Amino acid sequence: MKILKTILIVIVSIIALFLITALFVKKDYSVEREVVISKPTQEVYDYVKFLKNQDNYSKWNQMDPNSVKTYTGTDGEVGFISAWDSKMDDVGAGEQEIKKLANGERIDWELRFKRPFESTEQAYMVTSSAEEGKTNVKWGFKGHMDYPMNMMLLFMDFEKMIGDDLQTGLNNLKTVMEK
Repeated sequence: MKILKTILIVIVSIIALFLITALFVKKDYSVEREVVISKPTQEVYDYVKFLKNQDNYSKWNQMDPNSVKTYTGTDGEVGFISAWDSKMDDVGAGEQEIKKLANGERIDWELRFKRPFESTEQAYMVTSSAEEGKTNVKWGFKGHMDYPMNMMLLFMDFEKMIGDDLQTGLNNLKTVMEK
């Protein structure tokens, strides 16, 4: 009986420590990567503002070629929604909506993940002149994890995980645009 009581106290202490620590862990994170493309800024912007074009460069869009995709609205305009539904757990289901466009400069999206977990996150792409005939493209992702799930930020390297995928997509975009 005394051993059981000790085990219970240890378990409760570990859970309490976990929950107390989570109070002091950040809840927001952001990741951004960039690449320079040898094309004029407006040409690059006019390509990336269309969500359907992400099939040609986004690592996430290429993970499951059998993913069912549906579209609502006019691609390249605010309010356009690109949805996906995959049987693969790594891809899951969700949708991406164009929320804001600044012609030649910036696209803002809202990502609404439905499966394997529910969350709503923000993503953006910024295009700016690098030098004559070249464009700097920044792709960013901002996320939030509620308490106590924010403890995952201590154990998972979101900067590397998401950042590597963003960089792969940007490198693919560079290849597609410079053909």
